[in-house]
Amino acid sequence: MVSVDLSVVISVYNEEQTIEVCYNELKKELGSLNISYKIIFVNDGSTDASFSILQNIAKEDEGIKVLNFSRNFGHESAMLAGLDHANSDAVVCMDCDLQHPPACLKEMYNKFRAGVDIIHMVRSERKDGAVLMNLFSRLFYLIINKMARIKIEPNASDFFLISKRVVNILTKDYRERTRFLRGLIQLIGFKSEKMEFVAPKRIAGKSKYSFSKLLVLSFSAISVLSKVPLRLGIFVGILFGCFSLIVGIYSLTMYFIEQPVSGYTTIIIFMSAMFSILFFVLGIIADYIGNLFDEVKGRPHYIVMDEIN
Repeated sequence: MVSVDLSVVISVYNEEQTIEVCYNELKKELGSLNISYKIIFVNDGSTDASFSILQNIAKEDEGIKVLNFSRNFGHESAMLAGLDHANSDAVVCMDCDLQHPPACLKEMYNKFRAGVDIIHMVRSERKDGAVLMNLFSRLFYLIINKMARIKIEPNASDFFLISKRVVNILTKDYRERTRFLRGLIQLIGFKSEKMEFVAPKRIAGKSKYSFSKLLVLSFSAISVLSKVPLRLGIFVGILFGCFSLIVGIYSLTMYFIEQPVSGYTTIIIFMSAMFSILFFVLGIIADYIGNLFDEVKGRPHYIVMDEIN
């Protein structure tokens, strides 16, 4: 594999309307840098014409590499595949919908040449008007930064540049099956900077991340970066232990002064609350055990069915 100055990894899932526009924009921006580069499109099991379009582009341009998955493995696996196949001094990961502007590449690469290993691209504004998503994003980063030892840059995205040595660490030492890549690159250290960008509206189609998928991703991110949820049972147990002690002292006091109180309502409320919290904590533990189970099985992160260039 011939080494180049810069590789750009793009995850593609049902983006037939945006691929060619994205490719043309990238070619224009990368061409202005006067460097050697490779664009790696990872087709993550698309069910539309995305792979056919990528095949046609790759036939015309040897600077394009296409990895076609056997099925949909998810955005995190697609980015990992791109990193595995990149052979360059630096790698940029970005989305195909142009909400990660290619116009930022020049400044990102210049910062890398100045000695920065990791460049976090942070959204300062979203033009798609997703007010609920913005609110959810702020809440997510607030919660995870309360839980994790390492503080995550708020509004960080899957748009970033990392140096070759960071890529080597991520692909060799951070290959867990439950991943949150934008968090992991902040976890491993090295010299880093952030750049703000405005995320424009999608040029076509709609986001593949529904609210439920983002919620699942949030739980995965928390489990990757923090063990605090596992300690929730201890804190809740102490809290309800104190509450039980107070209720017990109160009940005994009422008994000895011969004024017993009806405890039916108290018992029902107390038991309902306890069982709700118990199953919530069990669900958290089950999520962590599920992650361990995935690691033990050792199945591949992705399967490349076709590789072009």
